[in-house]
Amino acid sequence: MTTFSISDEFYLDQKPFKFISGSIHYFRVVPEYWRDRLEKLRLMGCNTVETYVPWNLHEPQEGQYCFDDGLDLHRFIQTAQEVGLYVILRPAPYICAEWEFGGLPYWLLQDSNMKLRFDYPLFMEKIERYFSHLFPQVNDLQFTHGGPILMMQVENEYGGYANDKNYLRKMAAAMRTAGVDTPLVTSDGPWHDMLENGSIQDVALATINCGSKIKEHFERLKTFHGEKKPLMVMEFWIGWFDAWGDDHHHTTSTEDAVKELTDCLAQGSVNIYMFHGGTNFGFMNGANYYQQLAPDVTSYDYDALLTEWGEPTDKYHAFREVIGRTVTLPAFPLSTTIKRKGYGALRAEARVSLFATLDTISQPIKSNYPLSMEQVNQATGYIYYRSAIGKARKIEDYRLINCMDRAHTFINDQLVRIDYDHDLGKTNTLDLTAEDNALGILVENMGRVNYSVHMNHQYKGIKDGVIVNGAFQSEWTIHPLPMDNLSAIDFSGTWEAGQPSFSRFVLNIEDPADTFIELPDWGKGFVTVNGHNIGRFWQKGPQKRLYIPAPFLEEGENEIIVFESDGVTGEEIIFHDQADLGPRQ
Repeated sequence: MTTFSISDEFYLDQKPFKFISGSIHYFRVVPEYWRDRLEKLRLMGCNTVETYVPWNLHEPQEGQYCFDDGLDLHRFIQTAQEVGLYVILRPAPYICAEWEFGGLPYWLLQDSNMKLRFDYPLFMEKIERYFSHLFPQVNDLQFTHGGPILMMQVENEYGGYANDKNYLRKMAAAMRTAGVDTPLVTSDGPWHDMLENGSIQDVALATINCGSKIKEHFERLKTFHGEKKPLMVMEFWIGWFDAWGDDHHHTTSTEDAVKELTDCLAQGSVNIYMFHGGTNFGFMNGANYYQQLAPDVTSYDYDALLTEWGEPTDKYHAFREVIGRTVTLPAFPLSTTIKRKGYGALRAEARVSLFATLDTISQPIKSNYPLSMEQVNQATGYIYYRSAIGKARKIEDYRLINCMDRAHTFINDQLVRIDYDHDLGKTNTLDLTAEDNALGILVENMGRVNYSVHMNHQYKGIKDGVIVNGAFQSEWTIHPLPMDNLSAIDFSGTWEAGQPSFSRFVLNIEDPADTFIELPDWGKGFVTVNGHNIGRFWQKGPQKRLYIPAPFLEEGENEIIVFESDGVTGEEIIFHDQADLGPRQ
């Protein structure tokens, strides 16, 4: 049986060991392609794969657990072992990862007193319950049981959030109680007080996350350790992510990355973030918030060593050459055949306005005041509020109070304004001209913030209320729209230009292959393929096409449904054999 330990160095079977690892998030890759991505990692010379574990997918509603199909973590780790890879598991409840709410489940916010990522009793209680379901999935895959897992991480970049050492120690203890017996690590940036804040050195080895100046940061880590311990970059950032509204797709210098990788391997171990980024399928992209909201695009290409769709890049080959100076590179054939095709243009076969099919896809809730998504047990998607606001007159003071993230205002089902981020909560006017008037508000969750202080305020929809002429409006009908039941759409209903709508397309194919969908002249929304939500689109870019992996397609008929929120509906969709992530940096 394999032995592994950490002292002055990493030791595998009593011999010094260097981690040469790459990040692959199993939840961003269809399971049919897990082996392909892992084989490409091994062929590059890596000996280890690292992955996060997203709490919000494995416990999407409190007390409901999912560990099958694309969330079969056990099978992913087993596949890694079959390919010849060890595993670093980062199961912290918080993962960041440019992922919805940093991996935390939305329902934590149903406790109005919740203190996230602190030694708050109810937070710890929910973590411990989750751990009691999570770790039985992987405990038998630790090296102590003959499996490939060598290390696990406590929390994630905690030093950039807080310095509650009681919380960190209780997290480590909860992992041990749940059956973890591998060595533990922490990872933090090497700047400011992050290492001091986020480390528990008597319990877990401190590692660093950075993308440049490796030599300098290793010196900082050596000083912090205070004694000889292994040096490791747990996240060696070799690319970056894109946000909607960016003017380019972020890329980084291969030459600079090669130099930093060389410096890293000369002194220590590395985990390349990302080896393969994959896709933010569905509504699972995260967001950042500094001066303004910056939701991440659907692609998590990250300018990684493999593209979003799994093709090796020039950077991959350059890294393979560097790694080949340290280890003997393996050679074996890939086991998965992957093809790409363009299927041409399609026109819609049916269309219906959201308002015409609202009651078939959502059960209405009556309330005297607006309820947030969290209050109606909704994680992601959209939510629609409707209230009668009376006779013809001018509304001098119309405000949405504590509303996130993007709101469409309708009067009698006609769009009058769209407000986003900073514009939400500002005073506006409305002109009511009909004898009787109904106010409708469609609010979209664009992705909960995944990093820093704004995480504590991620209630989506309307949390406090709607001001109409200086007073809170009451008597609302609320339609939660998680958009997870589109088979219930009634396409026999009416379609009206300028309204949010669903469009249905049928793609007939004989040979399913990876493909990329373009939506020319469409505004904003999302796309489903045979019931799989492949993610959001937005005409502001930079991403122009969405990736559809072949396993989402079938021989014969394939149903494509496009939801468009802004009343900007194109005439066709086009399937290409190439991606378009926007202009490069």
